[in-house]
Amino acid sequence: MASQAPTLEHERAYASAGGYTLIGAADEVGRGALAGPVSVGYVVIDPNVASELPGVKDSKLLSSEVRHALVPQIKDWAAGWGVGHASAAEIDEIGLVPALRLAGLRAFTASTAQADAVLLDGNLDWLSATKQPTLLDSLMPGFDDPAAIDGLLIPVRTLIKGDLLALSIAAASILAKVERDELLDGYDSTHPAYGWIQNKGYGTIGHRNAIVELGATDYHRKTWQLTPKAAPVPRKGK
Repeated sequence: MASQAPTLEHERAYASAGGYTLIGAADEVGRGALAGPVSVGYVVIDPNVASELPGVKDSKLLSSEVRHALVPQIKDWAAGWGVGHASAAEIDEIGLVPALRLAGLRAFTASTAQADAVLLDGNLDWLSATKQPTLLDSLMPGFDDPAAIDGLLIPVRTLIKGDLLALSIAAASILAKVERDELLDGYDSTHPAYGWIQNKGYGTIGHRNAIVELGATDYHRKTWQLTPKAAPVPRKGK
């Protein structure tokens, strides 16, 4: 049975409950991959005037051709949009959740429109800043420096299965998926043995076998378990 198309119901309810005008929506791609960045797509809409966007749904449910065709439509539809990435090296350095937050902040910063609140796919808020500024902070020189803020300072609400339910989150997922796939395709041109055009950095058998044979590249998350764990050696007499 075909899945139901996402709607603007959740965005409108969120805007109404909070008295917000512009709602942002964010989704991530690449969280479980062995290679490549984590990428966050972000769109901003006014849900009270935005129209439905036929064909948009969770990026995983669409072919590559359809996703690419929808990208310009999504960018025209949204009041603002952005895609942010955190590299494999950054994931290794700061950890996955902080890297997701960094990619999300980069996507937010890239948008030409600023939302009043954000709807985030999933049940974990990895997008909000870990430190909220106090009045004293706001008076201190340099606090406006993006390097001093690690996430969003506006309200964030999580929505389980948001990419299936909320049109704006589904749109954000498509932007993130298309950009990240293009990055992996580019990496494949210099490292074709890992099969990134096909696996997009995820842990397929062929990908893991290539890592065993050739080792990890700078695009791999080297703090992760990249190869299968060796089977334990039986003790003598057992």
